Amino acid sequence: MTRFKATIAYDGTDFSGFQEQPGLRTVQSEIEKVLRRLNSDQELKLQMAGRTDSGVHAYGQVIHFDLEDSRSTERIRFALDTQTPADISIWKLEKVGENFHSRFTAHEKIYEYLLDNSFSRSPFKRRGQAWFRYPLDLELMQEAIKKIEGQHDFEGFTATGGTVEDKVRMISQASVEKIDETSFKFTFRGNGFLYKQVRNMVGTLIKIGNKKMPVEQIDQILRTGNRQLAGPTAHPEGLYLKEVIYHDESK
Repeated sequence: MTRFKATIAYDGTDFSGFQEQPGLRTVQSEIEKVLRRLNSDQELKLQMAGRTDSGVHAYGQVIHFDLEDSRSTERIRFALDTQTPADISIWKLEKVGENFHSRFTAHEKIYEYLLDNSFSRSPFKRRGQAWFRYPLDLELMQEAIKKIEGQHDFEGFTATGGTVEDKVRMISQASVEKIDETSFKFTFRGNGFLYKQVRNMVGTLIKIGNKKMPVEQIDQILRTGNRQLAGPTAHPEGLYLKEVIYHDESK
């Protein structure tokens, strides 16, 4: 049996998230349908670096699975890429050691969030950017987002429904930039993220950029862990899992 690591991308618009859910269309269920065919109709389960919610996208999600197949790695990748739906793409497939685990050996993840800040929403951006019509102050958001960097207890940025007790995470990079006349990009790199943490941080930064919340409120949220002090959860269509980073020895 050979363990394969796949780097995949998907448009999350028409999925009920990544993880398999009975009766719902998910990224996992669509890929496993193809893996089952490649595995002589025997059930085959994949593991993922992290779950993404309904409507959330990925440039660089990582999965792994074990498969006995004499075909070349490229032929297996091509079969997966062409037999999965058009809103899933298999960028890369490689053989890895049996100790590799897409989730447990991951070192860091990078998320991006794209925001359309035009007065009237563009129909061409609606699937891949969230929309906020009111003015945003880039400098205020840049000042506030730097407060997120470092090791903190992010309980105040966690949505209800999460099951993780330890909410301390290290954010090694947090930035926001204007990428065109009406669009902003938020980037977060860290060793782990809590349930809806990125979307809650972005929702708070939007409130600060709109001057409805002071920059210093970030400090208060981190200090108290009070979710009620943070902004609303930003919409899912702006969020992308950009990359999962592994140490060399885990491959």
